[in-house]
Amino acid sequence: MRLLPLVFLVLFSFSTTYSQNQPWQGKFEPIDNMISPPNIYRSASGAPGKAYWQQRADYKIKVVLNEVNNTISGEETITYFNNSPDDLSYIWIQLEQNVNRKGNEDFGSIKNSMKDSMTTRQMQFLTRTIDFPAGYSIKYVKDASGNNIKTMVNNTMMKVKLNTILKSGESTTLSIAWSYPITDRSLFLLSREGYEYFPEDDNTVYLIAHWFPRMAVYNDTEGWQNQQFQKLGEFALEFGNYEVEITVPEDHIVASTGELQNSEAVLTKTQRKRMEVAKESFDKPVMIITKEEAEANEKQKSTKQKTWKFHAKNVRDFAFASSRKFMWDAQAVKLPTNTVMAMSLYPKEGLPVWQEESTKSIMHALEVYSEATFDYPYPVCISVNTSNIGMEFPMISFNGGRPINGKISDAAKQSMIGTIIHEVGHNWFPMIVSSDERKWMWMDEGLNTFIHQRTVAERYPEFNSVTPKSIVPFMSGDKSILRPVMTTSDTELFSQFGANFYIKPTVGLQMLRNSIIGKELFDEAFKEYANRWKYKHPNPADLFRTLEDASATDLDWFYRGWFFTTDHVDMELSNVKWFTVFEENSNIEDQSKSSKTKIKANEGIGKAKEKDFSNGPETITMTSTPAAAYGQFLSRLNELEIRKQLSGKNIYEVTIKNIGGLIMPVTIEWIFTDGSTEIDILPAQIWRRNEYEVKKTFIKDKEVSKVNLDPNFEFADTDMKNNSFPKLESKSEFDKFKEQ
Repeated sequence: MRLLPLVFLVLFSFSTTYSQNQPWQGKFEPIDNMISPPNIYRSASGAPGKAYWQQRADYKIKVVLNEVNNTISGEETITYFNNSPDDLSYIWIQLEQNVNRKGNEDFGSIKNSMKDSMTTRQMQFLTRTIDFPAGYSIKYVKDASGNNIKTMVNNTMMKVKLNTILKSGESTTLSIAWSYPITDRSLFLLSREGYEYFPEDDNTVYLIAHWFPRMAVYNDTEGWQNQQFQKLGEFALEFGNYEVEITVPEDHIVASTGELQNSEAVLTKTQRKRMEVAKESFDKPVMIITKEEAEANEKQKSTKQKTWKFHAKNVRDFAFASSRKFMWDAQAVKLPTNTVMAMSLYPKEGLPVWQEESTKSIMHALEVYSEATFDYPYPVCISVNTSNIGMEFPMISFNGGRPINGKISDAAKQSMIGTIIHEVGHNWFPMIVSSDERKWMWMDEGLNTFIHQRTVAERYPEFNSVTPKSIVPFMSGDKSILRPVMTTSDTELFSQFGANFYIKPTVGLQMLRNSIIGKELFDEAFKEYANRWKYKHPNPADLFRTLEDASATDLDWFYRGWFFTTDHVDMELSNVKWFTVFEENSNIEDQSKSSKTKIKANEGIGKAKEKDFSNGPETITMTSTPAAAYGQFLSRLNELEIRKQLSGKNIYEVTIKNIGGLIMPVTIEWIFTDGSTEIDILPAQIWRRNEYEVKKTFIKDKEVSKVNLDPNFEFADTDMKNNSFPKLESKSEFDKFKEQ
């Protein structure tokens, strides 16, 4: 490279000193040192590498639900496949029911403050005044030969010391017998599973999840997953096939992950016939169990048992619900590559809204999510009504939302439908695109909420949905307690995890789709991520790299600000200066007008110029370019033509300041004196050389009466009062007092 002349370097250094009065923060620097480096397992493009591997665990389980004493007891055989390059002398198994023990290390810490006035239920959450048994009793752990295996339990994790080294590429089989007391959901905060008791008819709905000892994840980035289950950070699980036999009271109906294998043994002839009709019903649900039948079933309490058999292929978890109270409807949903049975089960307490809306909501979710990512691959998708939660598992979700005396408000109905869509959506994130919820809650909740909100906006346009404005109150909050999105799940404050892990990532993805990358290109990139990582375990770096790789867009500046900091967006339209070019060769009348304009601009009060356009434009005198300015170029500009092109035009210099610290593209709305409008969009890259203030010049045919930043509120600007010129006059406290 040829050395630049010294004089040029000196001049250049002076021309850039204006931007050095505040420290440079490197907002456009790569985030390579902030994310995991690429390797043979995870490529620099964000795709799984050629050497990518992950473990697998297949389960055969027999379980009995005892309604008399509310217990679960079972036996399971796990076949564990070591696809890693490592030999393993021990394995780790999750015992998540142990989180309910009073001695759990995190017991009571979510809301652990005493107050002057507390409800009895809040006191129970905090102190467990009414105590009850909880957690696993492990009867045995044996190898394939029936020999006992030594174990050690650390809270919600159990170390299994293998009798024989499990070599790379081999598999091992172990058997576990276990039991635990099913917990009353009403006595717990964040009760994701357990039973709900209905005093009126003396019946129970069982939501059975986190119910069997499950293999922890062993992967290429951290070895064994070692974070304890503390309820906020949820799953980190391996994929596998399941064969499950569930024994319940004879009059119970079971909804479950997987396909029912023995319908002849557990369903009546009428129920089976209705199900066959439902398989051909694409426009409305078919009742498999009616209200009258469910009410009749509530009145009998059989002492006999029956066993439901299910098979699930390539899932990372298994859950089920059981009760004699269930009504049941079903409908077929046709996707491009698959037909899915959408089904809802609910007690009579869910009527009428659950019968009207639940299965319809499943259908909408299946269609929009499939279009945005990949077709839902499983044969069934089930929504079960319960109270106070929304909770997801493969093919089945437990969803709150109930009317009171048969009536439900519009807000409660919206919430119920939104919950169903959201929990069904979790089948994609993280049940198939299997990120680690125990570590990065935002990777499943944020991505899922993004498509959930798209579903609501497209299929329920009359409902409220998340927009960039939704995150403003959070991002305007106290910086001393705010945490970045890139915070591990159980480290976030309970009061903030909804905003930080659900809404902020959603708004960020909305910005990328609608305002930064563009819908068509973003949708391609997002779909690429989903398809690259379905049935695999992506990390944040894999998402970040894939979106860049598949859109050819440098997004490090966005990731750095939105995910790794607590900066907020606050753009200030600091000033707009109006200029016209002095036309020396114009006629006498024009010269007189220009001269007057120039005098008026120069003699006007400076303050007035800063506030509005009332003083008219300043005039600029254009001089001929000296030959030396062209350097070694022999060609010359047609200066007469340039003057001609600028004749009568209005030139505006816009100054924008970055007050909040978070850089974003800039959308400028021009409102002209004739009432018409125009939009200019500046990319985020305008902040590359000065992260605090930028100036940009525009040429307009018409005179401008007003200029606005972010007129459509695309970028979550926390203070819109400083986004306009002429500046909006804010009322003094005295003026406000007078008005009152």
